[in-house]
Amino acid sequence: VRSRPRPSPFLLHRWLLEWWRHYGGEGELAIHVARRDGRLVGALPLCVRPSHGMGVLTFVGGEDSSLADLLVADGEPPEVATALAERAASSGQDFAEFSGLPSGSRLLAELGGSHLRLIERSEAPVLDLSGGWEDVYRSKLTSKKRNHYRRRRRQLAEAGRVEVDVARTEAELEQALEDAFTLHELRWNGRPDGSGFATPVGRRFHHATIQALAPLDLPRIVTLKLDGRPVAFHYYLVLEGRMYVYRIAFDPSFGRLSPGAINTLDAIETAASEGATRVEFLGGAERYKLELADRLEPLYEAFGLAGTLRGKAAVARRVGAIRLRKQLKRSPALRRFYFEGLAPARRLLGRLT
Repeated sequence: VRSRPRPSPFLLHRWLLEWWRHYGGEGELAIHVARRDGRLVGALPLCVRPSHGMGVLTFVGGEDSSLADLLVADGEPPEVATALAERAASSGQDFAEFSGLPSGSRLLAELGGSHLRLIERSEAPVLDLSGGWEDVYRSKLTSKKRNHYRRRRRQLAEAGRVEVDVARTEAELEQALEDAFTLHELRWNGRPDGSGFATPVGRRFHHATIQALAPLDLPRIVTLKLDGRPVAFHYYLVLEGRMYVYRIAFDPSFGRLSPGAINTLDAIETAASEGATRVEFLGGAERYKLELADRLEPLYEAFGLAGTLRGKAAVARRVGAIRLRKQLKRSPALRRFYFEGLAPARRLLGRLT
């Protein structure tokens, strides 16, 4: 994982293990590995999960599998990747659904377009921090925007005592995580939230991953507080000099003071001070990301490897639904209808599925 061009913390063993323990349910592991003289030289962490009476082949990690891919050690011949991909294609699934694939995916290269239908799912902005935070801050934000954020900081200070807490140890992270759950619920109250971050199982999973990853010094939670009250949090992971944005939220009652944007700037500055040279925002092209990012390096979702007729039909339905959803989001009026008008139906559907 660490040797990849875009190393993913969501492929590390400790993350995958906790995800499987908490979300594996009735699924079956389908992890393919290659060894040479007893040394691990290739891996493809997959599982087959039940969905609507079918078995769906996915990455272990599900929708959290950002930058997931087939892993092969440097210097290994192409036959290793080919063998792993062929094994994966016959895992007993009705069809496959691979989330979070990077461009140039090794898995896609091996399986080819005839076996998988590829759709861009997120723009995944990235920011180069190698020049240092001060240079980035001045080059990315206009003087008008910098003045805007200075004014917001003054307004926050006028409203109370401002603190920026950086949680890094396990004990600090455990407390910060509870504050994050509270802020997440405030931010998404009454709105559809597909992350599952603050659900009962989500809380157990994230406490477990904090305990697993804290000894590796990967997780950080930067919390903005006003008179001791958390008003925004930014949860990210650090791996091989890269900052991976995972979850953020702010208290809507303080929305006019831009606590989320202020907290994001503080989190990136914190990561840069620890030596991070790149920010992987992941997810979509929200305005605050585009304001800072250098470019987009999209992530993709692939469907295919249908082993049954039902699987082929399911692939066609899912690809069609995703394309329709993307069309809706491109229109401002339809986007509002999708996020607000259809919100009750989407919440009900989420509970049923």
